[in-house]
Amino acid sequence: MATIEGAKEGVRDHDRLIEAIAERGDREAFKTLFAHYAPRVKAFLMRSGTAADLAEELAQETLVTVWRKAALFDASKAGASAWIFAIARNLRIDAARRQRREALHAMAEDPEPELAPPPDHDVEAGERQQRVRAALDHLPGEQRRIVELSFFEGRAHGDIAGLLDIPLGTVKSRLRLAMNRMRVLLGDLT
Repeated sequence: MATIEGAKEGVRDHDRLIEAIAERGDREAFKTLFAHYAPRVKAFLMRSGTAADLAEELAQETLVTVWRKAALFDASKAGASAWIFAIARNLRIDAARRQRREALHAMAEDPEPELAPPPDHDVEAGERQQRVRAALDHLPGEQRRIVELSFFEGRAHGDIAGLLDIPLGTVKSRLRLAMNRMRVLLGDLT
């Protein structure tokens, strides 16, 4: 029973050390907490798959966070150990997310080289272009003009309405009708 009481007293001592840091900026209390928790936090992080150098960095960051946020510690909600290890866990998660983002950015900045198009690519592209042009010829003039302005010239629907002096709704309707007709005409190409 004495060892359980001693363990409880040690836990309360750590709670009091954090309170001393919060109340007085007690450097000795911080040194004691650091000496006790830094190696434990590093071991915890390494057991969860964090590399040794990053685990050491995160352990130090964890205890710096304890120093900065000691006033937020509430012993009635969690003991010192639970609070400190929760900080460590959150910092590990943030570091993992940061590494994933950096990896994604690196991939975006250094994309794989584009493969050369297959030899028949130009032939197929030419055939597709001829089929699209033939399908456009089957559209009524006002629909064809809107498709050309929208897709070939890259104009916005509002710009087309202003250019042709017709309502925006009419532009959208004609474009929708034209696209439906193109789908029917092109069939397997769409």
